[in-house]
Amino acid sequence: MSEQSMTQTLPKLSPEMLVPRMGEYLIQKGLITKENLQAALDYQLKETDKGNSILLGQALIDLHFITRSDLDQAITEQILQLRAALQAANRSLERRVEERTAELQKALERVSELSQLKANFIANISHELRTPLTHIKGYIELLITESLGPITAEQRHALQVSQQSSAKLEGLIEDLIMVSLASRGELSVKLENMDIRRIANLAVKSFLERAQTRGITLRADIGKDVPLVQGDLQKIGWALSQLIDNGIKFTSTGGSVTVEVRREGENLVIVSVSDTGIGIASNRLEEIFEPFHQLDGTSTRRYAGTGLGLSLVRQIIEAHGSMIDVQSVEGRGTRFKFPLLAVAGER
Repeated sequence: MSEQSMTQTLPKLSPEMLVPRMGEYLIQKGLITKENLQAALDYQLKETDKGNSILLGQALIDLHFITRSDLDQAITEQILQLRAALQAANRSLERRVEERTAELQKALERVSELSQLKANFIANISHELRTPLTHIKGYIELLITESLGPITAEQRHALQVSQQSSAKLEGLIEDLIMVSLASRGELSVKLENMDIRRIANLAVKSFLERAQTRGITLRADIGKDVPLVQGDLQKIGWALSQLIDNGIKFTSTGGSVTVEVRREGENLVIVSVSDTGIGIASNRLEEIFEPFHQLDGTSTRRYAGTGLGLSLVRQIIEAHGSMIDVQSVEGRGTRFKFPLLAVAGER
């Protein structure tokens, strides 16, 4: 359609077109009667049938029911009233937005406060658990070594089970302390030049017995040209152990877990842990990094755990200025990988 034909099709804009229910307003003002309005509507309809499109105000003027000046005055008044109503509505909306914003700010402050309280509680209770656990571990050690007198084989077995349980509890306490530090932004890393090959090999060796007991193949695939990297030896070692432990936990008998360390370019070393386990649904990959969260949250869940490990792994990796990536296919396995910065000049 041409610009000229569009101009002919569209009616000319007038103030009256901006005012709804003009007829009723003119009656309320006493400028016309109901009979005048009906007659003007009938006249408007007849003119429309003839192909002459006219507005109601023009029909009233043509029939001499109202003057142009009175009509313009009425239109101006109603436009001013509409503008005032719009301004009032805008002010009301602005107040509501301000109120909701203030409420949201208070809610965010409350969430932050509760998060801080939780972090403080976890830190305090974890530190308080350390002292009695230390005493328990000490006395178990004294009993096992028969420093407090001879024990039977059955008693030794019971004490060894207790010793293993206390070690697990100690690990959980340490994890809780690390979570509380991370949630308060106090998780620090001590960067130093470290041999990632040695760390990976030690981590694999520490889980070999457990993997063999589960009927799982655990192996290290480490490149010969891998240089030293910058990182916190203790925390990277802990993160790698968590990933291996996670792989073994979710892999069935006959499966495998592989720790791979490869150089990538001049500046990076890629560390990965892959398994042939149950895998993770693509729409739930982010959930695995939430603290205290289990994908299977039922009371009868098959796989035990606190849900802290992967959350802490990601925070440790990110504290190194890096990122952890996860790729997974349900029923076929999962692969975690992260880069570390190579030490300049190392070969």
